[in-house]
Amino acid sequence: MIANLPYTALRTFESVVRLRGFGRAAEELGVTQSAVSQHVKSLEEWLGRRLINRGGGRASPTDEGIRLAAAVAQGFGQVASLCHDLRDDTAQNLTIGLSCLPGFAYNWLFPRLINFDQLHPEFPVSIITSATLTNFTDDEADLAIRYGLGGYAGLHVEPLLAERIFPVCAPSLLEKGPPLRDVADLARHTLLVDDIADIGGSPPTWDYWAKEAGVVLPKPARTRRFGQSNMVVQAAVRGLGVALGREPLVIDALCEGTLVRPFPQMVVSQFSYWLVCPTGALKSDRIRAIRDWLVEEAQRQPEIPAGSSVAASG
Repeated sequence: MIANLPYTALRTFESVVRLRGFGRAAEELGVTQSAVSQHVKSLEEWLGRRLINRGGGRASPTDEGIRLAAAVAQGFGQVASLCHDLRDDTAQNLTIGLSCLPGFAYNWLFPRLINFDQLHPEFPVSIITSATLTNFTDDEADLAIRYGLGGYAGLHVEPLLAERIFPVCAPSLLEKGPPLRDVADLARHTLLVDDIADIGGSPPTWDYWAKEAGVVLPKPARTRRFGQSNMVVQAAVRGLGVALGREPLVIDALCEGTLVRPFPQMVVSQFSYWLVCPTGALKSDRIRAIRDWLVEEAQRQPEIPAGSSVAASG
């Protein structure tokens, strides 16, 4: 029976469930969306059960589909973990592959990575930046930092950083731009928007912030959208508008004074950053070293500075 399992279809199905869609699964696997759909259909026919509810432009797993996807993820996770153990036993590859989103890498990870290099020069780190979730079976990643709600079946998962959100802007925007004394003044400013992928829950958008903060968000003079969070942060630093700051991505700029908080309202995001790796991977000295260092760096993250005195006195 094991030899006859449709491994490609099972792997494809797990990707569809994990990424919440046929299109994202196709992108991760490097195949067409039609091929993904066909694999899932063939798996359903092989099992004689419906695994995916299709409709409304979204694909959601049935109860049986959820159970199967979790079992596949766990099985692949165990295989990946064993492969990591075997690679470590050869003592030939000491490089650590760390996967994360580009914005997190640029704004939080890179400024701190020299600290790990100084502590563990024997373990080179290769950063893999990608907007898609890591496939530990095929990718070169040993460990990933994922952004979202958590709950990654079949993998070792632990929280790394929580996230609070609040408006931020360059000090020069407060000094030279239109007044920015309260939220209503955003009507005279440009809002910088981060197009966050749909990964469930309520993403940290301007509307989410306004609702949770109990304020009315006016129609801005202009809206500029960016596909990457590091571009949003850089646009705000350059004084091109007001951005919704996501704590780990703007904490260094706030501490350095290149960004400030014009308003006091701060709310907790539903999303967090999670450390994810195959089950058993932390038995490896190099994976344990990078994991422990990341946790320590997260614990050392400074508190969010108070709001701008310029805004308060303006």
